[in-house]
Amino acid sequence: MIRRQKFIKRNIRRRNNELQSTAYIFWGVEMKIVDVKTFIVDCYRTNFVFVKLYTDEGVTGIGEATLEYKEHAVAGAIEDIKRYLIGKNPLDIEAHYHNIYRDAYWRGGAVLMSALSAVEMALWDINGKSLGVPVHRLLGGKVHEKVKVYANAWFAGASSMEDFAAKARETVGRGFKGLKWDPFGKTYMTITNAELDSAIACIGAVRDAVGRDVDLFIEGHGRFNVPTAIKIAQELQPFNPVWFEEPIPPDNVSAMSEVRRKSPVAVAGGERLFTRYAFREVFENKALDFVQPDISHAGGIMESRKIAAMAEANYIPFAPHNPSGPVANAATLQLAACTPNFFYLEIMASDVPWRKDITDEQLHFEDGYMTIPDKPGLGIELDEEAALQHPYAPHDLRHYNGTLTQIRPPASEPYF
Repeated sequence: MIRRQKFIKRNIRRRNNELQSTAYIFWGVEMKIVDVKTFIVDCYRTNFVFVKLYTDEGVTGIGEATLEYKEHAVAGAIEDIKRYLIGKNPLDIEAHYHNIYRDAYWRGGAVLMSALSAVEMALWDINGKSLGVPVHRLLGGKVHEKVKVYANAWFAGASSMEDFAAKARETVGRGFKGLKWDPFGKTYMTITNAELDSAIACIGAVRDAVGRDVDLFIEGHGRFNVPTAIKIAQELQPFNPVWFEEPIPPDNVSAMSEVRRKSPVAVAGGERLFTRYAFREVFENKALDFVQPDISHAGGIMESRKIAAMAEANYIPFAPHNPSGPVANAATLQLAACTPNFFYLEIMASDVPWRKDITDEQLHFEDGYMTIPDKPGLGIELDEEAALQHPYAPHDLRHYNGTLTQIRPPASEPYF
């Protein structure tokens, strides 16, 4: 046991004489985790799931495990992990990740990996705060001061080509250089000529509205079979999209490789793959042109960094899935800072009005780029009382019922 020697609390002045933030510097001190709490917060299309770790030295850490339509399941998994964490030193991140993953026995899967990802994020948050540095400093420091972002949810409420075009122009007017959306309605596995014509017309309307200099990302949500995905990809080519995302379900890497081999446009995916072991198969099969692990599901910050390194060794760009809440976004920005092959960051163009209340999130967005913050840890804190004011509400998947654009409430607003 390391003898408690000294605990110093001091203020660290941020760059350019900005606001001061508190840092906790520990010398010879073994902290202990004393509690783990989960906060489920309604956010219209789903529920944010936040995890907060508490230590006996008063330093806390926050993570995010937002798992659409499986919120109670992931909260239960976090409760199971809590038994392991109580009494542990939060600075031993790699050991805890390894032990939790190994000792699950029925390892992997969306629920366990989301719970583990959030806990791992919170451990990094504590680690950074304990040293008074942002997490990216602990992972090698910055190679990027800012990252390019593309907008999701910009199309909320659109019901016609004219709506999509108008909303696209408005979003580009805010400074975005990239737009992503799913134009395929409620189709599944196959698509009729009329449905395909409608989707292509929508893409054409957006391209005409924003011009050739704006990047378009076409989302498939893993909904098509192999020949249909190839057929759609061929129709997409004239619009020069950056990628066709998840053209088929994520369960068969060989099938995805077949789509990529015959597609005239780049193929992206990976948001529903977990850990470096699943991505090893992707790289071996040359199944994707862009990899998109989600930091809230793939294993957290370090596991995502390992996946990015594997992609880098294969000369594949890293563009993480990031449609969730403020804590996941904060963690992904820390990851972006220290990842050489980081390509593009997904972000939601607007959110529920109370997003600005539940954390102290402060994002700087300008001319298509988001700046990497330098506050200690993940640089974000959860307001527990505000989170409790928006309790869990049940929401259902929209992808197959024709309500894809109902992704934000009418009162949604920009949060950066």
